[in-house]
Amino acid sequence: MSSSMVHRHRDVQGGSARAAVFGVSDGLVSNVALILGFAGASTDPSLVRLAGITGLLAGAISMASGEYVSLKAQAELVERELEIERVSIRENPEMETKELASIYRERGLDPEQAERVAAEFMADPEVALDVHAREELGVDPTQLGDPVRAAFTSFAFFALGAFIPLVPWLVGRDTAAIWASIGLGVGTAALVGVVLARLTERPAWRMVLRQTVVACGACGSTYLIGSLLGASVS
Repeated sequence: MSSSMVHRHRDVQGGSARAAVFGVSDGLVSNVALILGFAGASTDPSLVRLAGITGLLAGAISMASGEYVSLKAQAELVERELEIERVSIRENPEMETKELASIYRERGLDPEQAERVAAEFMADPEVALDVHAREELGVDPTQLGDPVRAAFTSFAFFALGAFIPLVPWLVGRDTAAIWASIGLGVGTAALVGVVLARLTERPAWRMVLRQTVVACGACGSTYLIGSLLGASVS
């Protein structure tokens, strides 16, 4: 086979790539919104810095724990179903063979071919389990994801995204820091859009536009709300 015809697929089930991309995006949008909300309500840069740092830590911990719990629960559910399937293959091989043959008939094989293919797969219990998992459950039992790795990835990338709009407030204050946070937030959102476009092979302009619109909407709405709340309290 020509090397030009060989193609490789990315691991889209493992969880870490998703945790990285969405972690940095969520961290960026949520913290730039929080920072600008506080900036609109108060002119005290120490309060804005405290809000940004708190938002970074709370959000990163929340994202990591949520990623761990969701992937762990998903893996446990799949493992439970695999165990049920493993017992059934051991105790009711004829029924499982008929079930697999039925699936292949529905996919277009004639009855004789379907039964032959099903019988060949059922000859090895581990192969049979793998095939049943893919055909019945729609999962790859070797690609259940690593909850711990996904949690650490989510924490790190959320913290990275949340740190970016906080940088101006570590070295500046007032209007300059506000505009710098907005610029960094929108610029990073556009960069995330470019990365998503490369990963999904979608038009870059569309992904960049989507990410920047979300970031600008978060910046504008929270700053406005913060300004209104700050004015009402003062």
